[in-house]
Amino acid sequence: MNSAAATGSTMLMGLIQMSVKKNKPANLTRCAQLVQIAAKNGARLVALPECFNCPYGTEYFAEYAETIPGESTEFLSKLAQQFKVWLVGGSMPERDGDKLYNTSTVFSPTGECVAKHRKVHLFDIDIPGSITFKESETLSPGNSFTTFNVDGFKIGLGICYDIRFPEMAQAYAKLGCQVLLYPGAFNMTTGPAHWELLARSRAVDNQVYVASISPARSVDADYIAYGHTLCVDPWGCLVAEADETEQIVYAEIDLNEVKSIRQQIPVSQQKRSDLYQLQFKK
Repeated sequence: MNSAAATGSTMLMGLIQMSVKKNKPANLTRCAQLVQIAAKNGARLVALPECFNCPYGTEYFAEYAETIPGESTEFLSKLAQQFKVWLVGGSMPERDGDKLYNTSTVFSPTGECVAKHRKVHLFDIDIPGSITFKESETLSPGNSFTTFNVDGFKIGLGICYDIRFPEMAQAYAKLGCQVLLYPGAFNMTTGPAHWELLARSRAVDNQVYVASISPARSVDADYIAYGHTLCVDPWGCLVAEADETEQIVYAEIDLNEVKSIRQQIPVSQQKRSDLYQLQFKK
């Protein structure tokens, strides 16, 4: 058993781009196999994609929804404890009373659930001739931001569409985050156009590492994910990137890199907050 650990200012992340099927037990089994591989290869933090335990789609959310704690989160807790990693459970449909949420959970190496994030911004889009999708038909939005700490790194958590809202990333930077994680399932229209662009934009704007974790692409799925799980550094450069197939992306992140870039270009100290609030005359 590998007890992965951060070394000094650095930490290795294992970003799992897994193939997701309609069979939940099979998804959990595959998840365990991939988490074990990432841990054995030295990953201290392991992250799963959006909807890691079920297909992504409004027609599936209610069918696959679970309470938290429940089957899938108990499974994640045991995996984190077994392989001694920090495990970010991508996202899954959560049932809470009569509401459904798209929810991510985070587990420590002792199996403790240290964070839970409900997707704040729901994916409602209509691109004529391409794709129409409305999460709000079945899901409710979360109403809070979520951070957690791993070995000196403060990490902010979002889910997919959350990455399009710079105000959220800016709030995380103000809260002291050096890393932002976005499990996400961009499609074949928005993925090629904006997946990398948005990750690099959020990284440069806030001088943080950004990792976006996608399911692997399946052309037989009702909703075809773009793939291309990636990590971007605070300078906006790609640290690592997958293609569309199932694989684990490894990315080493460095606190000193964040500090250095923030010292070289101190935008957080130079913000003109006195001007950013628009004033409208009555």
